Amino acid sequence: MERVLGIGGYFLRAKDPAALSSWYRECLGLETDEHGLWQQQPGPTVVATFDADSDYLGPRTQQTMLNFRVRDLDAMLAQLRAHDAEVAPEIQDMEGVGRFGWVNDPEGNRIELWQPA
Repeated sequence: MERVLGIGGYFLRAKDPAALSSWYRECLGLETDEHGLWQQQPGPTVVATFDADSDYLGPRTQQTMLNFRVRDLDAMLAQLRAHDAEVAPEIQDMEGVGRFGWVNDPEGNRIELWQPA
């Protein structure tokens, strides 16, 4: 059986693609080239499904949620707040899994930030 090797890309529709790309670079430090290529650090990736009526992913019109691994969740959330990003006030701690926080990008897409345990 053939198996996928990893995530090859994540594509977003945007009203202003250049501005949204800039936000991801400036606020999250996503170092991409002119084609959007990003060399991420090795680490775990979770693929999980949720009930259709779950609010975990954000508004029900949002069918997927991007999750970024971060080294220091508190520092990343402070950085996002300094850029006036819409950061959720709660942080979730899951024993043995890590800490989670959330931010909405300028176009309203909910993003999860994960500091693995």
